[in-house]
Amino acid sequence: MRAALWLLALFGVAVAVALFAGNNQGTVTVFWPPYRVDLSLNLVLLLLLAAFLFLHAALRALAALFDLPQQALRWRLQQRERGMHASLLDALSHLLGGRFIRARKSAEGALAQEASLGAGGAGPANGAQLRALAHLLAAESAHALQDRSAREEHLRLAIEQAGSHGAQESHEGALMRAARWSLEDHDPQGATGWLQELPVGAGRRTLALRMKLKAARLSGHAREALETARLLAKHRAFSALAAETLVRGLAIDLLNDAHDPAQLQRAWSELEAAERAMPELAIHGAQRLLVLGGDPQLARDWLLPVWERQHALSAHQKVRLVEALEEGLESVDADWLARIESAQRADPRDATLQYLAGMACMRRQLWGKAQQLLGQAAGSLQDARLRGNASRALAMLAEQRGDEQAAAAAWKQAAQA
Repeated sequence: MRAALWLLALFGVAVAVALFAGNNQGTVTVFWPPYRVDLSLNLVLLLLLAAFLFLHAALRALAALFDLPQQALRWRLQQRERGMHASLLDALSHLLGGRFIRARKSAEGALAQEASLGAGGAGPANGAQLRALAHLLAAESAHALQDRSAREEHLRLAIEQAGSHGAQESHEGALMRAARWSLEDHDPQGATGWLQELPVGAGRRTLALRMKLKAARLSGHAREALETARLLAKHRAFSALAAETLVRGLAIDLLNDAHDPAQLQRAWSELEAAERAMPELAIHGAQRLLVLGGDPQLARDWLLPVWERQHALSAHQKVRLVEALEEGLESVDADWLARIESAQRADPRDATLQYLAGMACMRRQLWGKAQQLLGQAAGSLQDARLRGNASRALAMLAEQRGDEQAAAAAWKQAAQA
């Protein structure tokens, strides 16, 4: 389309020239005494056009000649700026390649070149950000070389450059790197201090939360670590299984920090409903409560959601659940006895449920039923501890009824278990 328009314009110009110059009888007379020069109007127009073009070209040439020094200066500044950026890229490349001494020298070279450009009044527009990054690269290299004094000096300069010139991203990056270095130096308090200087939005980023979690775990602050792990799980920083495992472990640490039943109950109330429903967590919390001398009925209330899903538990989890319930059988109420008996009848081949029902009957002085259930369970239990407990209970029942031979056999089985 553009070529067609140009062709039409060319035809128009040709027509105009043909109409104007083809039959133009005009002349221009120049009187230069004692001479007279007659020129055609077309020739005069061509001469004027040629003079204009010549004058324009001459002016352009003079301008280019006078601009040569400025062009040379710009070229020199451009070469120095390119060298500065090349040094910065070399520093990053050497750092990634593990050549920390070369990386540090290249970063310092970039800083020197930037200072030289700034002194000449030709500093780059992003000079503050460039200086902050160069100082960070030098600090990272010094950290790898275990030169803490140089690292701290470069870090201080990087934070000053980024903070005073509004380079927000570089400032946040410097604070995060400082926090990571503190964690690598096993200084969780220092890392927490650096992270607290971050803006609210930056402090909730995944990288910052990961470092905050590590600092809290190193400091032994289970509550803060648990809250941070919950945020990371909501941000999907871990897989579902890893997040559940991490939260469960931190919740167990929180429960372990309690040293009396009241503290343990407060810690338990701080857990989310989904966390309290975790079998390992509920079992551990109930056992911890009983160890601290808490209310067995409260422990059983914590275990009730797990008991209602006991058919979905693994063998190990079911054994731990039975052990937790066994510790509070002295004060078990009729409702729990009914639950245990109903579960045992619903699955009469489950040795762990037979064991739990037998121990409950023994605590209620139902000797005959206890002996029957424990006798059936003793030969089928896979867990050595439960099998030993069942054999000891059978031995005590045999001694109680005066059957010394059965008691000796049961004691032998308990010793073997």
